[in-house]
Amino acid sequence: MAVAGCTKCIKYMLFFFNFIFWLAGGVILGMALWLRHDSQTSKLLILQFDGQQAPSTFYISVYILIAVGAVMMLVGFLGCYGAIQESQCLLGTFFFFLVILFACEVAAALWGFMNKDTISKELINFYDAAYIKAVDVSDPTSKDSATKVLDVFHTALDCCGKGNDTALFKHVAASLCPGKTLQNPSQSCHTKLTWLFSEKLYLIGLAALAVAVIMVFEMIFTMVLCCGIRNSPGVY
Repeated sequence: MAVAGCTKCIKYMLFFFNFIFWLAGGVILGMALWLRHDSQTSKLLILQFDGQQAPSTFYISVYILIAVGAVMMLVGFLGCYGAIQESQCLLGTFFFFLVILFACEVAAALWGFMNKDTISKELINFYDAAYIKAVDVSDPTSKDSATKVLDVFHTALDCCGKGNDTALFKHVAASLCPGKTLQNPSQSCHTKLTWLFSEKLYLIGLAALAVAVIMVFEMIFTMVLCCGIRNSPGVY
């Protein structure tokens, strides 16, 4: 027999929150795909010179987000269907996956907070390695490949140099930096790299916080609905 009264209200509230959760999974999946194919980051993270590849930490994080978004959509659908069908089995399975997702999200948030500067630092170190090679006149082969790497950084980020550039770099800056950047020497690539990934991580953090709040409400509503179904007349 179908649930009634306040429990019926909880049922539809749970369906609504699960629908929002399903949509949030789609948003996270879409955001992850956007981060993966964003022109600025993709141009920088495919670079390599002298056998060195740009750091892949950011892409690893993005692939995790893609997996999380897909799983959220699946779990959200399971929760919607379980709520409408008033199935304790489906709701129990949904609650189990929800707890696992919540634990993974908390662990990922802690890891991200502890390593929030790692991605930008890795790319800054990669930029600095190319920077050193670009001003090295003793090795023309490495100089050419490093110059191409710097050119991608400068064009993609509209930046130039490290902010505390040597006289030698300033001498060759005209050939390495976009002309309009030379009129604004304060825009260092170190600053731009830090800003670029901090902004993206900030967006991810806001999305994760919103999803965590939804998950807490869903866990509460799921437990209440399961108890209501178990105590409904005709359910033994």
